[in-house]
Amino acid sequence: MLEPGQFFGEGCLAGQPLHLATASAMTECAIVRIEKNTMIRALRDDSEFSQVFMAFLLSHNAQIEADLVDQLFNSSEKRLARVLLMLANFGKDAKLETVIAPINQEILAAKVGTTRSRVNFFMNKFRKLGFIEYNGTLKVHTSLLNVIVHD
Repeated sequence: MLEPGQFFGEGCLAGQPLHLATASAMTECAIVRIEKNTMIRALRDDSEFSQVFMAFLLSHNAQIEADLVDQLFNSSEKRLARVLLMLANFGKDAKLETVIAPINQEILAAKVGTTRSRVNFFMNKFRKLGFIEYNGTLKVHTSLLNVIVHD
């Protein structure tokens, strides 16, 4: 799940011959393609751009590590709660955006690493417990954090 101004496909700079991930747009967006040679030149010649790109890489690496730890040590219920909180921008600028762009259970299942039926089960459970509102649009309440911090 990328935000405006973020990069994908950066693995080619390290010599990755194949795509290791797929990007899908959930909302209307604009994508800019940068040729590898142009990117290398920009990184070499533009220190401000290099700093922005390096900050992205470090943040992206930390996110991948957190996702791996989450996958190894947490249940699919906790992973779903974490994904929903991340989609609602929990912890960014000390605020919670309650409305999330339209997302279906198939996408959530792929992000969590479980089946759509398990996502459906947990979404219904979260709704009954008042952690989320889910009728056309998805609203996440900070109380969903209780799923992550309590066993």
